[in-house]
Amino acid sequence: MLLNWKGGSLSKWRGRALKQELLDFAGPAHAERNLSELARINRWFGGHRALLRTMRDLVHPQEHFTVLDVGAGSGDMGRCLTRHFPGAKIVSLDHRPLHLRHAPSPRVVADALQLPFARRSFDFVLCSSVLHHFPDRGVVDTISTLRLFARRALLLLDVERHPLAYHFLPMTRKVLGWGPLTVHDGPISVAAAFRLEELVSLTRAAGSSVAIGRRHRPWFRLSVVVPACTPESTENEMAPATNDSNSALLSSAGD
Repeated sequence: MLLNWKGGSLSKWRGRALKQELLDFAGPAHAERNLSELARINRWFGGHRALLRTMRDLVHPQEHFTVLDVGAGSGDMGRCLTRHFPGAKIVSLDHRPLHLRHAPSPRVVADALQLPFARRSFDFVLCSSVLHHFPDRGVVDTISTLRLFARRALLLLDVERHPLAYHFLPMTRKVLGWGPLTVHDGPISVAAAFRLEELVSLTRAAGSSVAIGRRHRPWFRLSVVVPACTPESTENEMAPATNDSNSALLSSAGD
């Protein structure tokens, strides 16, 4: 991505730009503050809303189901699910044990591409704010792998690449008290993120002929629901979402 300022305005964005985020190797104190602030961002600025909007298309509030939360970090997305869906059972997974200290149990330390579970072990696999860390080929490989562990669907949530999202954390640093790591990593995450069409295209490249994508405005969040691999799961479990007129292949939603 090229960020060229002319006359005080952002002139052009060209694709994804990946850079190392500090959280990947931060020590305990810095990581804990950053994860706490990421949970606050999800709670206040659309992460939880996007997740709940997506899940409400797929399950009944009193339904019992299991979720593997990949890249769970502090586990705020899993806790959000269990608050609103009391029948949800969450398994929190991250590649760094340090990140999982406050996540819901059971907690598992593992690589997303080398999961220690049998295939189709969970009703849903949740991959939230993880894919933007990978180049496109890695995104395709991750989606292909994670689909194998879902009986019903793989849920992809991420930020949307947009100038307003890019500048939000630095602009609100003093008012909302974000720490240096959050202010550093936030714009990097947005620069590496996707447009909805790109994420759906990568999902198709991963082998899914059906993907239900949605923009969540004004939060600059994306969600894509990817059916599990078996034809039976695709037909039976995705029916509620595909019958929703607001859940077309590419759609926008205000939450």
